[in-house]
Amino acid sequence: MNAVIKPAATIKGNINVPGDKSISHRSVMLGSIAKGDTHVTGFLTGEDCLSTIACFKKLGIDIEIDGTNVTVHGKGLNGLSAPTETLDVGNSGTTLRLISGILAAQPFSCRITGDKSIQKRPMGRVATPLSLMGGKITSENSEKLTAPLNIEGQHLKAMEYTLPVASAQVKSAIILAGLYADGITKITEPEATRDHTEIMLNYLGANIKREGNTIIVTPVKELTGKDISVPGDISSAAYFIAAALICKNSEVIINNVGVNPTRTGIITAFNAMGADIELINERIVCGEAVADIKAKTSKLHGTVIKGDIIPKLIDEIPVIASVACYAEGETVIADAQELKVKESDRIKTMATELRRMGADITETDDGMIIRGGNPLHGAVCESYDDHRVAMSISIAALGAEGNTEIKNPECVDISFPNYYSLLDSLREA
Repeated sequence: MNAVIKPAATIKGNINVPGDKSISHRSVMLGSIAKGDTHVTGFLTGEDCLSTIACFKKLGIDIEIDGTNVTVHGKGLNGLSAPTETLDVGNSGTTLRLISGILAAQPFSCRITGDKSIQKRPMGRVATPLSLMGGKITSENSEKLTAPLNIEGQHLKAMEYTLPVASAQVKSAIILAGLYADGITKITEPEATRDHTEIMLNYLGANIKREGNTIIVTPVKELTGKDISVPGDISSAAYFIAAALICKNSEVIINNVGVNPTRTGIITAFNAMGADIELINERIVCGEAVADIKAKTSKLHGTVIKGDIIPKLIDEIPVIASVACYAEGETVIADAQELKVKESDRIKTMATELRRMGADITETDDGMIIRGGNPLHGAVCESYDDHRVAMSISIAALGAEGNTEIKNPECVDISFPNYYSLLDSLREA
């Protein structure tokens, strides 16, 4: 059944969003290779993170789930067991890429795959550096290096590696492999990417340092399980910030959101468009920066979003595109070619669907140009089974004339299971 999104006169409320997806993934992965119990609160129970739990259960880890509370009974760096069946990551690229770094160093072999979307996503960018460390990763696809993959665990050697493209997932895979390497591994990235892996590893007792854009991984004998409090996901908060900005007389407060500096590009970009956004009650929890975010109706204008800010908002570009439709003037998004290899080609899919609603958008090789100010109208839109496309279209629909229908809306369950009901709860007549 399609989701029907009606226009909203005003958006108001005080809400919490689901736990951070990146941190939830890592809490299970790192808790599994730490010694002792890791108790996680605020865990995101979306499909992607549940796929991570399912994979580590198959690797011999006992994991208990009680709502958003998860207990991981870790067995230490060398405690994983050979799986008796294929590991299935579902739709989770994070799971596939990060777990590869761990599996490359294990004393066993395994097969890993995912859904049709995952089987199209490139794995060469992970397999190449891991192979330089001695890892052995092969694909069952004769034409490209994509899932299903066969990973034969090897003794890994340390190395120095420069990432050709800024990617937190690739960086994290190498860091995780570096935990098992025979010396100090150094990874240099072109721009700083989200550093949740480094923060959590150090919190659990690892020795990860940063010098400029180089991450230095010195192996330790053991990681130790600890309590982890997962903050709200800023990528999920972004939709409600956006809703408040474009709807009249609106104000939304989103509580307990992770505001890691490598993730707050969305706030920087919205501020550059003239947004009224305030961080309140700023604090540090389990090594991560956390705050409450207040957003109000704003008179927005176009801006240019490119360069080193892109890795800090890559997942939020679809909703930025929706908001840009309501800004005066031209918004240019560039250097975002990474969008082409997400759950969908998000440059093409967002441009196609927003045009369907009356927006003036031009696709480019590495982004898009949005000329704001054209009134949007309701339409029947495709989600492409991409959670961020579906949610971003729903935000554009709030200011459109007439109702908008979104096909296959349940794809949002990947990251935000109660998204539509929470959005509806903020409406004021």
